Amino acid sequence: MSGTEDGKKLSFRARIEEKATLRRTYRVGVAVLGGLVLAAGVIMIPYPGPGWLVVFAGLAILATEFHWARRVLHFARGKYDAWADWLGRQPMIIRLAVLALTGLVVAATLYLLNAFYLVASLVGLGHWTWLQSPFFA
Repeated sequence: MSGTEDGKKLSFRARIEEKATLRRTYRVGVAVLGGLVLAAGVIMIPYPGPGWLVVFAGLAILATEFHWARRVLHFARGKYDAWADWLGRQPMIIRLAVLALTGLVVAATLYLLNAFYLVASLVGLGHWTWLQSPFFA
């Protein structure tokens, strides 16, 4: 990175710091964006895909403005790495049990969100009302 690019970043931050209203607006924007990304990541954790990556991205966005988020990000990375290391050392039966538990969480969430009944009704099995979520009955 050249000194010119650093200068642009510093001048951008300096302009934000100059005005209290702009600073507050910027912090609120970072908080809203980081919070939304973090919430999406938490929802995505049990599902296949980048759930933890999105959680860490949300925390990283928040950490640009909030010291508490930097501490949480560092703590969460450490705990995630420790969990992954621990799980990697376990026998296959434990890893399969964790996988099965994750699958149950996913299935329960899909049931509660009425996804099973939606698919059933799309393929002509709408009379299978036992697939209907109690929240959407």
